[in-house]
Amino acid sequence: MAKAAATPATTDPAMRADARRNRERVLTAARTVFSEQGTDASLRDVARRAEVGIGTLYRHFPTREALLEALVGHGFDRLNSTARELLTAASPADALVSWLRDFAAGTTTYHGLPASVMAAVQDEGSRLHASCAAMRTAGARLLARAQEAGSVRPDVTVEELLTLAAAIAWASEQSRGRTDLTDRLLSLTVQGIQR
Repeated sequence: MAKAAATPATTDPAMRADARRNRERVLTAARTVFSEQGTDASLRDVARRAEVGIGTLYRHFPTREALLEALVGHGFDRLNSTARELLTAASPADALVSWLRDFAAGTTTYHGLPASVMAAVQDEGSRLHASCAAMRTAGARLLARAQEAGSVRPDVTVEELLTLAAAIAWASEQSRGRTDLTDRLLSLTVQGIQR
């Protein structure tokens, strides 16, 4: 995305405002289209919904992954920030569970996102990797705090928790009509990792 900001169109202030507006229109449309159709939705549909040409979409987001980074990266940053705030919570175990609920809820925002998130967590070459790595590090701090307090087994890793939370989000996404399933499965998971 830094590359998009460095395009020649951003040197003229009038174009910069126009380019910024088009970028926001694409992001807004992508949120809607991906929510309705999943992350594999046609980028042409996104451009049509944003009322911009496909070239404008690609100028801002050269790949589907770059568009996902813009959409999901904000969520990862929010999770990172939330984890830092939760580090001062009275109950380390409750803080960890709250954060895992946020993580699971975020992965179900767009159909197909849990697979994208897990792939990005493991692929160091992915544009999403930096955001995922920061979020994972923040989650690891919450986990370590809960382990130090004796609330969580010492052999549990943050990668295992994120994998479980993503799997729970996927399972919940497949079980339409069970609105309580994510909370129920997370509660069972937490009972399994408690000391």
